[in-house]
Amino acid sequence: MQNAQRPTSALAWLALFTSFGTLICCALPAILVTLGVGAVVAGMVTTLPQIVAISIYKDYVFAGAGVLLLIAAAARFAARNAPCPADPAAADACRRLRGVSGWTLATAGIVYGVGFFFAYVAIYVLG
Repeated sequence: MQNAQRPTSALAWLALFTSFGTLICCALPAILVTLGVGAVVAGMVTTLPQIVAISIYKDYVFAGAGVLLLIAAAARFAARNAPCPADPAAADACRRLRGVSGWTLATAGIVYGVGFFFAYVAIYVLG
């Protein structure tokens, strides 16, 4: 049934959550400062001091998120032609799960890209 799809979907969701770590550490503060609301960033850092720790280790955060994205993409690519069950209800669930997995992985890639841009590229482009 969907058991072959579950690891792929779980990897996509894990990649999405780690990608949000890159967004929180680097992109969100940079966007807020760019928009001129640095006080919000100060309030965020005061309320959630873990953001500073994530920012200090941003290279590791990005490397980990990138590896998880690559693993999730490879698993999704490997399972792209896996057959769905013959049962119509299970086959429909299988197709829906593949769609959700694809959208989740795409969202994770976009979030990772935005975080990467603001962490490593924006200083050269906008600075």
